[in-house]
Amino acid sequence: MSRKIIVLDTTLRDGEQVPGAKLNVYQKLEIAKQLKRLNVDIIEAGFPASSAGDFHAVQEIVRSVGDSVSITALARAVKSDIEAVYESIKLANNPLIHIVLGTSNIHVEKKFNRSKDAVLQMGVDAVKYAKTLLPNVQYSTEDASRSDFEYLWSTIEAVVKAGATMINVPDTVGFAVPEEYGELIRKLNDRLKNLDDRVVLSVHCHNDLGMATANTLSAVKNGADKVEVTINGLGERAGNTSLEEVVMALKVRESFYGGHTDIRTQELLKSSRLVSHLTGLDVQVNKAITGENAFAHSSGIHQDGLLKDKNVYEIMSPEDVGAEKMEMILTARSGRHAFKNAVEKMGFEAGEGEQFESLFQRFLALADAKKEVYDHDVFYLVTHHGNVEESSTQLYELVNFQVVSNDIFPTASVQLKKGTETLKGSAVGDGPIDALYGVIKSLVGLDVELKDYKISSLSRGKEAIGRVNLRVAYDGKTYSGRAMDTDIVKASAIAFLNGINAALLDAVKE
Repeated sequence: MSRKIIVLDTTLRDGEQVPGAKLNVYQKLEIAKQLKRLNVDIIEAGFPASSAGDFHAVQEIVRSVGDSVSITALARAVKSDIEAVYESIKLANNPLIHIVLGTSNIHVEKKFNRSKDAVLQMGVDAVKYAKTLLPNVQYSTEDASRSDFEYLWSTIEAVVKAGATMINVPDTVGFAVPEEYGELIRKLNDRLKNLDDRVVLSVHCHNDLGMATANTLSAVKNGADKVEVTINGLGERAGNTSLEEVVMALKVRESFYGGHTDIRTQELLKSSRLVSHLTGLDVQVNKAITGENAFAHSSGIHQDGLLKDKNVYEIMSPEDVGAEKMEMILTARSGRHAFKNAVEKMGFEAGEGEQFESLFQRFLALADAKKEVYDHDVFYLVTHHGNVEESSTQLYELVNFQVVSNDIFPTASVQLKKGTETLKGSAVGDGPIDALYGVIKSLVGLDVELKDYKISSLSRGKEAIGRVNLRVAYDGKTYSGRAMDTDIVKASAIAFLNGINAALLDAVKE
């Protein structure tokens, strides 16, 4: 029988400790609301004793989502910290005090400079005091993966007898490996269930060796009932266990791990993008589950297999995590099957024999030159090849542009080509990109709303990649466009135009 695995999200506490990721109270509330939509079980909202601002933020999160989501906050094993947590979360429907204290020799001897017995007693006293304030108390044995096992167990046994209702076993510095960590959890779980089977066993892993997700899943396999995770794996140093990776691993391999979560997986991509946007920290393109290329396929062998059956190379559906669909990226590595599919998806006949081979060779030449080929490129290849009649609906091509950036009137002038027609125009905007997109919208006559814009470098080279997502007013659909150029403004312009062309092509197919 599949066990329910409790999900505690600590993006707003541990995740915010990433340098440069400091969030204001309004940004924290936006993330908290999304975590509620994601249906996490517990939100760790902050560290109230650290500052008045963090205390206030935790209170506001409680007021906003604490009616339906359990809220916790972090405290050291000192009375003032515990009181700060209580005062900040007490109005939540199901508040939880979280106390952390080290158990490894290096923490006891170097950090606290006390005896093991004295540190253990600190933990017991902290739990006993917290229990006078709230019924639910979690105790984290910091640096558990480097702790002496018998001392670790003595600490856990003592704090459970003092009233702790959850025991968290952190791999604080990312030192553990899956086999070792799984065995640690198995041994603790056996003893804990004999001591008090109502106590929840939890894990919190860091990613210093890249094994946070593997360690967390190994812990679940060996009896852990709760996981502490963050959106996009944010956290100290190399980060924490990624929520989306653990959740989808449990969903795809539920029969193996024997556990499931109540996470609404269709909200995963939206959650990832919101956190990335508000923190300013990009998600790597090949990031599992939520990376831009997580469901993109450019290999000809992979594309051929996917077109025959998605299960050939995909173990989960893009729609499961909130992505719109599988994306075929046409490149010089794409095979005939993938190219033919792209042509036929647009409503054209790809032809047979020499006719198709000639078209395919033109595609390869274009792919070698452009690196990535988009729908509008395929459209032009087909309509200018002579094997079908040229469509009456033409797509737009950037011919020339100029932008002037200043503090008074940022201006853009653009020349586009649509079939044999040339269009020219200028516009003023809030900045050069806003002006550029404004004049393009006016020239194409399409009411679109820019939903997302990103420009990034391509490794260490001079080329930049522009990416946009835009929503078209007449059908409410969202279309994406990408482009690559050494000029970041030109990459931005072509990406926007590619998104518009994708919308026009969609209209043609319908």
